[in-house]
Parts: sequence; structure tokens; C-alpha cells
Amino acid sequence: MGSAILVESPDDPRLEQFRLRERELRPRRIPARATKGDSAENVDPGLFVAEGDLVVERALAAGCRPRAALTDSQRPAAVLDRFPIDIPVYAASSEARRMLTGLGVALDVIALFERPPLEDFRRLVDHARNVIVLEDVDNPTNVGAIVRSAAALGVDGLVLDRNSSDPLSRRALRVSMGTAFGVATARHTSIVEVIEALEKSGYVIHALTPDARAADISTVVPTGDRVAIVLGSERQGLSADTLARITSRVRIPMAGDIDSLNVAAAAAVACYALIAR
Repeated sequence: MGSAILVESPDDPRLEQFRLRERELRPRRIPARATKGDSAENVDPGLFVAEGDLVVERALAAGCRPRAALTDSQRPAAVLDRFPIDIPVYAASSEARRMLTGLGVALDVIALFERPPLEDFRRLVDHARNVIVLEDVDNPTNVGAIVRSAAALGVDGLVLDRNSSDPLSRRALRVSMGTAFGVATARHTSIVEVIEALEKSGYVIHALTPDARAADISTVVPTGDRVAIVLGSERQGLSADTLARITSRVRIPMAGDIDSLNVAAAAAVACYALIAR
């Protein structure tokens, strides 16, 4: 990196870029009318914010292009030595950085990156070994936790519908600790079409559901084949159309009057139980 630019106040306009939230980071392109060829997200590629040295390191390792960074004025983060010399790096006190982010802690480094393009879902299905499919999982904390567990347990592909949260949102990235960069990600408007593509590519597909008629997950033996695990929202679960398309329906038995786990916890259990190692 080049010389850090000292900034004394969190209100300095040069730091506004580090306050940006998802709406500002990902400006929407609203078409005059919807067409059949509209993308699932209908947004410009935009930017994302990586918070903390580990997340920044993983973004760089994945080939993401930095735009700017903010670090400690007394102890600049070591990862910034890997930044190109033309990328502006700002330095501020711990208190100024804490006030800027509103996180309650002063992270060693925050960096703004150009967002990588999404995969085409058919290409992802062709090349991945194991895949998680999310339908209406709209909480970024849950998505971040799912990505972290999935990456740790052998999943290398993630397909989201339009309504599921962004794995590169600030909160999701913090929760996943940057493991999202190691999982190929796609979006598609129709989960049924995604399932059809998975079937054609030879995946064993499991739908996770609390339905008492579903198979106890402990009785399902991993086969060593490519696996896809499909999860739905915590409120409604998977849609009827999606469930109708999947033969293997699996449940995690609950004790007492508890009906289900948090979707992120359920995803971790499912990945451990259903993917052969």
C-alpha cells in the first residue's frame, strides 16, 4: 500500500463510503417493464464492504478488487501491505472508527471491494460437488451462518432465490467470516428449475422439513454421490411447489414441544449428516 491518509473525524466526507449499506452499495436497475430474461436480482454488480482482517484477507485471496480501506492510525493492519499502491488507505483513531461503523468495536480494517459477478446457476450445478439451495431465507445472519457451516462441511455451491439474503451483505459476511468467497454463488427466480438442473446433473436432493412424515435424518445414509440440500424460510418452510418436486424429504427429530431448529443450525446438522466425508 501507499502512505495512509490520516483522518481525525468520523464525519470526514472521505469516510462516508465506509458507512454505506446494501441499498447504496448495490444500486438497482429498474426496467420499464419486466421481461422473461430479467436476472434474478436485477441489480448492478456494485460493491461490498469487508469488515475485519480475516474477511479482508479472504476477499483478497479470492481475487476481489479493493477500492479503499480504513485502518488504525497507530497500528495499520498488516493485510494492507497486500493492497495495490494506488488504492487509498485512510487511518483514524479507534474512537473515530467505532463511531463511524456503529458496531461498538473498532475493527483493525474495513475495506470496500468491487463485487464479483454471480455464477450462472446451470454452470454452478455442473461444476459443484455439493450444493445448498435456499428459498426465502431472508435473514442475513442466517445466510452467513449457513455459508460458514456449508463451507466447513464440504459444500462448494450456493443457489439462492430472489428473496434470500445476500451472502456478501455486511452482516452476512461478518457472520460467515468471509467463507462466502470460497463458495460459488448463483441466484435464480425458480427453485423448481434449479432442482430440475440438479436432477439432470445426478445430484441426490434432500428437502429439509419438520413434517413428521419425512425421514429421520439419522436413518439417511450418505452415498458419496453429489448432494443438494434444499432449505426454506423459518416461518413457512419450503413452498408446496418445491416440496412436490423433491422425493427425499428429511427431518431433524425434536424433543418436547419444539417444532424445529433455527434454519442455520438445521443446515449445519444436515450438511454433517447427509454429505459423505
